[in-house]
Amino acid sequence: MTTESERTASPAAAGGTGRSAKRAIAGRLSWGLADQAASSLSNFLVGAYVARSLGLASFGVFSLVWVTYGVLLSVSRGLATDPLMVRFSGVQAASWRTAVARSSGTALCVGAATGAVCLVAGLGAGGRVGIAFACLGVTLPALLLQDAWRFSFFAAGVGRKAFVNDVVWGVALVPAMVVAAHVGGVGAFVLAWGLSAAVAAGYGCFQSGIRPHLTRTREWLGDHRDLGYRYLVENVALSGARQLRAYGLGAIVGVDAVGTVRGAELLLGPFLAVLMGMALATVAEAARVLRRAPERLGVFCLMIGGGQAVGALLWGAALLLLPERAGVFVLGVVWHSASAIIVPATLGVAGSSLGVGAAVGLRALGAARRSLRCQLITSVLYVSGGLCGAEVAGTVGSAWGVATATVTGSALWWLQLRSGLRERRKNPIREVRTA
Repeated sequence: MTTESERTASPAAAGGTGRSAKRAIAGRLSWGLADQAASSLSNFLVGAYVARSLGLASFGVFSLVWVTYGVLLSVSRGLATDPLMVRFSGVQAASWRTAVARSSGTALCVGAATGAVCLVAGLGAGGRVGIAFACLGVTLPALLLQDAWRFSFFAAGVGRKAFVNDVVWGVALVPAMVVAAHVGGVGAFVLAWGLSAAVAAGYGCFQSGIRPHLTRTREWLGDHRDLGYRYLVENVALSGARQLRAYGLGAIVGVDAVGTVRGAELLLGPFLAVLMGMALATVAEAARVLRRAPERLGVFCLMIGGGQAVGALLWGAALLLLPERAGVFVLGVVWHSASAIIVPATLGVAGSSLGVGAAVGLRALGAARRSLRCQLITSVLYVSGGLCGAEVAGTVGSAWGVATATVTGSALWWLQLRSGLRERRKNPIREVRTA
């Protein structure tokens, strides 16, 4: 029987526990935002520095390398770190360490395999583009391993370590970019960017005290094939759509158009970086919400997506007020063409941001089949909108086509999340893996 004192104390204790849980969530998400701010700043500075140093055409080549890296990064995340985030967020330390050793080893293997392909293809192609891709191939293992450490730290709820790791990369970038500017050429900048990531990847091993287990890659892939292969297709569909749009835009309008789009992305960099990397903090957090209070998952996802969308719109509005002199200072000659697509680019980012909230919820639910179906549809819309718009009205038309596609795709994501939550309520018991 409960005593009077126990009945009196229980609400306070529950309230205290609730407040503590909210503070813990806020703290973890704050580190996520801090990490994305560091990543955003370094990406922005690299892009702006390269744009000013190389001009529009060479910056277009660098942008093609960047987009290709995004595709290969999505392969690594789908096979290695997305299953880690879904199944090993907030688990016991021993289970986490075992999983991270296997997951990071998988990321390293993916980097070695895809890097070898880029190296061979680049050397075979030759020229400015070939050299740039060969340099990407050399540095891909380090780039993918560094990203794997970030996911691992957020899965453990220690986002501060991911933040520190990104800061280390940013610091290493400074002398590397200065050297690249003296050497000249797109390849030098790609190599500087990748080698500085190797510094952060090595530091990640020191931070975690874990050595990647390359020999257990097949075991990891087999244990998580129900999620990993679906996430692989889903991620590649997303990043592959961006790559197809970039290559198609270059073929239809010219490589300068690719540089223009990348310039607009740099202007929206703070929110693009948050949009592409929110999974670092929010998928792990959504998985915790699902375990503790599943009825709150929908509201949590709406707060994430809606908050990002509002932030993107406010940032885009601020860019419209940016003086031309400031824009030229940041992007050089790229500014004049990039500024013409700020409005559609902002709407596209806002639409994607809203959809990210629903995508986070589907990842936390482990509803890989639903998220895959949704991603394939939205990727087709993205490519179709971007290329049809380019045929009709060039670079500006492509930007409006993409904006329309992302807003439509966001609605599809939320419909799928609603169906997934309804299914979860009907079948609340799910398999939990801790090893």
